[in-house]
Amino acid sequence: MTVCAFTAAVSDGNERNERADRPGCVISANGSYAARLARDGECWYPERWTLDSPEPYAVPLPGNQPEDPGTEVQPMADGRVLIHRVADGRHVFSLLYPTGPGTGELPLGAVECPREEILLRLLPPAPTGDRAYALAVGRESTAVWLVAGGAQGPELLAKVPGRCSGGVWLDRAGRMLALDRTPDEGPTKTVVVDLGRGGEVSPLLQITDGSDDRLLLADPDSGLLLIRSDAPSPGRRRLGWGVLGSARPVRFPSCLGLEDPVTPFAVQPGQALTPESCAVALRIDGATGSWIGLWRPADRRVHQLAAPEGWLAGAGLWTREGALRLPYATGAVRCGMARVEMPEGPGPRPAAGPAEQGATGPEQAPEARPLPEARPHEATRPVTLQQALLPRRAQPQPTPLLWVRTRQMPVAGRGGIRGDGEGRGDGRGTVPPVPGTAVVGAG
Repeated sequence: MTVCAFTAAVSDGNERNERADRPGCVISANGSYAARLARDGECWYPERWTLDSPEPYAVPLPGNQPEDPGTEVQPMADGRVLIHRVADGRHVFSLLYPTGPGTGELPLGAVECPREEILLRLLPPAPTGDRAYALAVGRESTAVWLVAGGAQGPELLAKVPGRCSGGVWLDRAGRMLALDRTPDEGPTKTVVVDLGRGGEVSPLLQITDGSDDRLLLADPDSGLLLIRSDAPSPGRRRLGWGVLGSARPVRFPSCLGLEDPVTPFAVQPGQALTPESCAVALRIDGATGSWIGLWRPADRRVHQLAAPEGWLAGAGLWTREGALRLPYATGAVRCGMARVEMPEGPGPRPAAGPAEQGATGPEQAPEARPLPEARPHEATRPVTLQQALLPRRAQPQPTPLLWVRTRQMPVAGRGGIRGDGEGRGDGRGTVPPVPGTAVVGAG
């Protein structure tokens, strides 16, 4: 049994938002399995989905008693499901697997936290699929734990000064982990933790000294990074994109500046060194629910689509060919995967947002009104993509993976900062598309 030794603890608003924004299910890194907490009346139980079969199917994995609604589950590459339960300050981990009519359970051990306020949660599935990690957040430091795949139960791998949130894998080996760190004084910046070198911490992302910069998603194949920062619009966070280890500027497209919260949740894999061609799936949350956005950096526009009925919001995966698969569950379909094709080519930039040609239904979704385009933030001292994920001793100098500083040259314009004369907008929000329609937001 291991102990998480923190002197004090805290759960800030960002951490609470992370829990509220968890996807409806978790998909393994190789896309073969998914896991979620399903509900039967008032009872919750783990459920595994098999996705690499001709038709997806679900296998219930109930235990001896119903699960707590906050219980976390995560699929492993071999089909077993990791479950994280909390009881009396003990964070208990086990692997579940089907055994005929019952459920087998392999206990892995527990992490004990001296204070209940310490937040411990699972990190996104590791790229290798045979290991699972957790993040324990205290007031003064954050611990990275290996909770499945180790030799003898949970293992403490690293301690990072400051409170950390997020969690994005930067490489296919599951070695480089990006975390958004918030020190006692100062804004949030993304750092990278090298789990292959004893948890060595290096800066990863800094746009301005005073900006709040977070990494939301990364694709190891292309190097595409999805970033949220208030650098272009102080006091208001915007969604942007950059390239790992590249001299390309960080850009904040106007088409991504919707009033409703926009969160990227999946990137098309296999686009080696071509980040601008990667298709990105966006979750758009409004007062009446969540819907889908499809976007490529090269297209300069967002296709907004109604989500399938019963979508497990925030979950999905791209095929290498550019099709988005979305898991859903309804009263009639217990385990389903909807397929959405990414439109090819940038095409003309529409002036408004009517339903796209071929959509059904007489209604048209309203125009998506984006924020104006912000000036790209230029990077200095770039590191090539090949060098970015090498051990630090193999690099020519101890320079961060992506160190971004800005040369502030704002030009005042209607609706916010404008840098290149593109994309006036008033920042008003959008309304979710009605089923069977699609809308393109110009950007």
